[in-house]
This record gives sequence, C-alpha cells and structure tokens, in this order.
Amino acid sequence: MKNLHLFNCNEIRAFLETNKDLVFEILKKEEKYALIREVWFGTKYRKLSRKDKHTVITYLRFLTGYRRSQIMILLRKAKDGKLRVEKYHRHIFPKKYTDSDVALLAETDGLHLCLNSKATRDILRREYEVFKHQEYQKLAEISSSHIYNLRKTNLYRAEYNELNYTKTTPSAKSFNIGERACPEPNGKPGYIRVDSVHQGDFEKEKGVYHINSVDEITQWELVGAVEKITDRHLLPLLINLIASYPFKIYEFHADNGSEYINRQVARMLNKLLIRLTKSRPRRSNDNALVESKNGSVIRKHMGRVHIPGCYAEVINEFYIKYFNPYLNYHRPSGYPSETIISRYGKIKKVYNEYMPPYEKLKSLPLSEQYLKGNISFAGLDKIAYAMSDNEAAKLMQKEKEKLFEIIHRKDSI
Repeated sequence: MKNLHLFNCNEIRAFLETNKDLVFEILKKEEKYALIREVWFGTKYRKLSRKDKHTVITYLRFLTGYRRSQIMILLRKAKDGKLRVEKYHRHIFPKKYTDSDVALLAETDGLHLCLNSKATRDILRREYEVFKHQEYQKLAEISSSHIYNLRKTNLYRAEYNELNYTKTTPSAKSFNIGERACPEPNGKPGYIRVDSVHQGDFEKEKGVYHINSVDEITQWELVGAVEKITDRHLLPLLINLIASYPFKIYEFHADNGSEYINRQVARMLNKLLIRLTKSRPRRSNDNALVESKNGSVIRKHMGRVHIPGCYAEVINEFYIKYFNPYLNYHRPSGYPSETIISRYGKIKKVYNEYMPPYEKLKSLPLSEQYLKGNISFAGLDKIAYAMSDNEAAKLMQKEKEKLFEIIHRKDSI
C-alpha cells in the first residue's frame, strides 16, 4: 500500500500510463478512506491546477473503484476532517404495544374465537371506555389493520390456542305453505331468519339439532337445541325463542326445509300474528344472514364432531343461560352501509360499523317503540353492563368446557 501513495502528479501520470491495462482495486473500506485522506493532504489538492486535480481523481478511481461523484464527496469530507468509516446503526422504531398488550389481544381472541379485526377492535375499545379496564388503554386505540400484524407475531401465536352448513330439502307437500319472499324489514327489527344445524350422525345415531334464529336488522341471535326436528320437539322451542326476543316479531323466514314449512309451524305463527316466508328459487341470498351465522357462530363454538341428540336439553340450558346473552350483549357484529356505485342502481355494502346487537338495537331511531310491553332498556342495561365483554366470554367459555366434559364423560361410559 505504501508504494501506491504517490503525491507528485507527474509520478501519478506515469503510474497510470504504465498500469492502464491492469485492473486494481483496494478491497477494505478503511484502506480506501485512508488513501483518499493521505492523497488529499499529500498532494495539497486544493492548490492543484484543474488538470492535476483530474489526474488525482483518475488515480483514486483506479485504486478504489469508486465513481467520480463518490470520490468528490469523499474529498470534501477529507477537507473538513470528517472522512472516517462510520458504523451502521439500524433504526428501530419504538415498540408501542408491549408483550402484555399482545397477550391481552390473544386472550380476547381466544375468548371470542378470533373475530375479524373490526369486531375485535370494538371489543377492545369497550373494555377500556365502557367497562373502565385500564390495561386495555393502548389496545383501545389500535387500528384494525395492526391487529393482524400483532396476530402474526410469535408471542401471539404462543399465547393463542386456535380453536376451531347442512342442506335441507323442500317437501313436496309444503308448496302452498308460506310466502316466497325476501325479508324486507325497512330498518325495523322483528324480521327473523331461521335455520337448522345438524351435529351429524354416528353409527345410525342421530346428532343434536341446533336451531339458529337471527334478526335481520339488529342481528339479535337466539340459539336453541332439540333432540329431533319433529313437531313435538321443535314447536315448543320455536315458541320459546320467539318469546325470548326483547322486541316484537313480525316475520319468520326460513329456507324450504320441511321442519319449518309445514302446517303445524304455520298454524303456530298464525296464532302469534307472525308472517311466514320462505326462500325463493335460485335466490341463495334470501337466507344468507343465518347461513353465515351457522358457520361463524354455531360451527365455531360447537364444532363438527357428532353429539348425540340426548344432550339437547343440557345444550339448550347452556344456550339460554350463557351463550345467547354473550352473543347479544358482548359479541360485536358487522353492520353494512349501502352506497350506489353505478347509474344502474348497483348497491355496494361496506361493513364499517361494529357493535353488539344490543347496542345496535338501542341506536335505532325511536328504538323503545319496538320493545315488548314488559321490557325496558333500563332492565336490559343491567344485563348488558353487569360484566365486560371479556368477562362474559370467559364465563361462557368456562361453562362450555363444563358442557363438553359432561358430553365426553357420558360418551366414554
């Protein structure tokens, strides 16, 4: 290296002339900087003529492999005494959400079985703003997109244990029962959609049937269970479900399954002054709301493993005491806003509003007029705010574990 430190411009020209066919480059960055620094001071670069400066720059380019623009920048740094190799310091953004926040998110997702980010964000906000749990202060302001970022972290995956739609056939005798129509509530609660979810058969033993009913506007959801979908088992449950809604029921909509579209159900609804409608041919969206709830609620919580029909009574008790209150007072649902996106009247639905069905019911204009005569919001508030969303989910999960312990214990005998 010392032999290459030439400070006389004539010697530099002679060196370049004799070695112009060679390819030479110093590899270490420290040695390159040291060479540039020594050449700057050794040649007294500032006092050189324009021709000699060009010679020095060509010489440095030949030895270092740098471009001319890089050489000029480094020479200016040598002039100011700032030419040194600096260690790279990677910029790390400050960590806003701590490990305890990620653990709280994982706990919330475990309790509610990992809802979408907007619904989860609403739960976190309510935990802090409504139920005054201070540990949720940071998570209350989290964006829905960042929830997915936290769900990808190793800590979240370590904390969260991932937990985990039957076709009905129309009856030929039911063609004249019920009206083929799509529910049109026009912003008014009381238009419920109903469907059955079968828990499967095993060794010729029928599984339990879950009866799922959802209000079109508020998404108020009531679930029951029966051993068989015969009139003797189903009619009393339907009467109890209709009576359990806090608002008046005006319409009962089902698909074309014979368990609902029959004379007995029609007669019962007629006595209650409730209109019976059924899905239209080739209109799969007529009962889409309850079909989606079958997957996101029933299957997600009860699974797909066979449960004998004899457990319908204990399952129904769990639904009434713990599951239905959790769904309606503490589990957020998504509510769409509709915008017309073309001149032909095509409507686009955007789900930006998330809240529990009870909050949606209260937010309706003149909502008290829809309540049944013996029910008031003051009484419903006592149920809704008796515990937080996570506390209610924790109680529901605990009771669900007890339920499955009973089922598994009896099945193993």
